[in-house]
Amino acid sequence: MDEPISLGARLRQLAVEQPDRPAVSDKDRTVTWAELDARTDALARGLVAAGVKHGDLVTIGLTNSVDFIEAIWGLWKMGATPQPISHRLPQAEADAVMDLAETPILIAGASLHSHKPRHDVASLLALDPGGPPPPDTTAPVYKAPTSGGSTGRPKLILSGAPGVFVPPEAGGIGAWGIVREDTVIMPGPLYHNGPFVTSVSAINMGAHLVIMPRFDAEETLKTIDRHRGSWIYLVPTMMGRIWRLPEEVRAAYDVSSLRMMWHLAAPCPAWLKEEWINWLGSDVVMELYGGTEGQSATIISGTEWLTHRGSVGRPVFGEMRAVDAQGTPLPPGEVGEIFMRPTPGGPKTYVYRGAEARTMEDGWESLGDIGWFDEEGYLYLADRRTDMILVGGSNVYPAEIESALDEHPLVQSSAVIGLPDDDLGNRIHAIVQPRGDLSHEHLREHLAERLVTYKQPRSYEFVHENIRDDAGKVRRSQLREERLAPKT
Repeated sequence: MDEPISLGARLRQLAVEQPDRPAVSDKDRTVTWAELDARTDALARGLVAAGVKHGDLVTIGLTNSVDFIEAIWGLWKMGATPQPISHRLPQAEADAVMDLAETPILIAGASLHSHKPRHDVASLLALDPGGPPPPDTTAPVYKAPTSGGSTGRPKLILSGAPGVFVPPEAGGIGAWGIVREDTVIMPGPLYHNGPFVTSVSAINMGAHLVIMPRFDAEETLKTIDRHRGSWIYLVPTMMGRIWRLPEEVRAAYDVSSLRMMWHLAAPCPAWLKEEWINWLGSDVVMELYGGTEGQSATIISGTEWLTHRGSVGRPVFGEMRAVDAQGTPLPPGEVGEIFMRPTPGGPKTYVYRGAEARTMEDGWESLGDIGWFDEEGYLYLADRRTDMILVGGSNVYPAEIESALDEHPLVQSSAVIGLPDDDLGNRIHAIVQPRGDLSHEHLREHLAERLVTYKQPRSYEFVHENIRDDAGKVRRSQLREERLAPKT
């Protein structure tokens, strides 16, 4: 099997090869490969009956569930493109995304309101007129996730690839190291690109995918133990919350079945990564850096990281370089904006709808990150260009301060922004979600041992709500705007 086939055809293969093995599980049910194939055939026919056409982008706002996986494969089987969004989006934001997508329907539960006709999986199955499996077809666009980015305005990132399965080398990174014998644990939100693409890889490789309804630190350990999970996706926020569980709670669950843990989506504090390497083993912990746009990506194993502490790895496809403000490539060791591009001569990896890329000549594009390369070509990230704070003429990167804050055992999560200051231009303001009896003075003493004076926050704010979203991401520009908005 070395030729690309449609994602629908790949599912049919697996249903023939292992019909009675579990394919996908959530908190309520498990479907076998044969059941998944039959139900997605019925969904494809139901989608056609609902007015979906080949090549349409179709918005999905479902919760983490078997239904989500069935919906995306039903779309692929009739040649349409999944366009996932959060089921928690307010109607105005959801409508703005769906207008961009020009989706004919919304696949969602009753909690998501829209001006588009709404169907859930059950109602689409009820529209199925029956008949033979749909004819094999390929969606022209594999996926179309959304991103608000630093502007706060939605944009769609349409994949440059069609809906096909390209067989990776056996056990290769192209499949995220997933093999058929794996049980893949997914606590991340499926509407985010990382959880989406890794879950799809789990299905394509014939592994058992176990979907958690939402992330919970202890429940994640319990799920690994219960299912003998061998592969898991996490983000640094999840890693921190698991690590801060009482030691006796962590020790109560057997996670020795894990042979691979991938983390991505946000910078991981070095201290936290080292703790996980010590816990699981350096050959288990893997990290990827790259954008949904897919021009290029770096990968680093835990073993490599121990000799390149703080790095996110070397490019494994495409090209990357650091440049100065004039666009001149920088030598190793000098900090600049990271630009990337696909390997010259290769196909375009994505198309924006609703935004324009930040580009240079010869196909180089930036996602807004700042960093530097060492002599061996390993990349070290500093922060995003739009989040950098200029304090008294010095560049300060929020991620460095957040990493130091998050090291405190009573900090659950943090975000650092710059606020206007007549003297320094900007002052550093730390927004902290505490646990237990935490004071501003505790944090000042903690950071005095870790950061030079000009990087230490001048002000602190304690909040009770989550600062980061389900995928561990934080929109610092929005936090800043909220604090600068006139009080009414």
